[in-house]
Amino acid sequence: MGLARRSYRAILALTLAAVLLCAGLAWDIWRFAGYSAPGPAGAALVLGAAVLGDEPSPVLIERLRHAEQLYRAGNVGKIVVTGGLSPEDDLTEAEASRNWLQAEGIPETDIVLEDRSRTTFENFALAKPILEQAGIEDVLIVSDPLHMRRAKLIADRTGITADTSPTRTSLYRSWDTVLPFLAREVWFMGQYLLFGL
Repeated sequence: MGLARRSYRAILALTLAAVLLCAGLAWDIWRFAGYSAPGPAGAALVLGAAVLGDEPSPVLIERLRHAEQLYRAGNVGKIVVTGGLSPEDDLTEAEASRNWLQAEGIPETDIVLEDRSRTTFENFALAKPILEQAGIEDVLIVSDPLHMRRAKLIADRTGITADTSPTRTSLYRSWDTVLPFLAREVWFMGQYLLFGL
């Protein structure tokens, strides 16, 4: 067998393996997205999303609305909001989230801020000491459904006792919004599993 033919077969095998890996990750993410823990838990931990100036984006509002529902139903005792400052914004994601929740009538004493993180991993890593200081032993992770699989893995890695409670009103519903989100999660999950990133 010539070198060119062996190289072609090796490339084909690697390509097939990559496709199968991506398909497997996509299926795992999609399957996990439908799971929602009933609680109760010490807090809802809301993963940050974009802020528009000093207002939460529509995606972030849906996450906050879900956390508010958990709180009012008695499933969580506090709401932890996460996310730092982007250069184009006036407030951190956590501050904008706190302001929105307070406007909805959530007492400030039941809102806990982590306002330095810029990534999902940092959401959890920087929230961990804050949770410990607040005496919160376990959380329900609140984010969009397709974000849940990776978020739960990261929570486990950072030593946070967590279960998942995805938003029921995610703005990622049509195929032209779901597929890019899913592809992004497959990419990040692959990096996480292969390189721990």
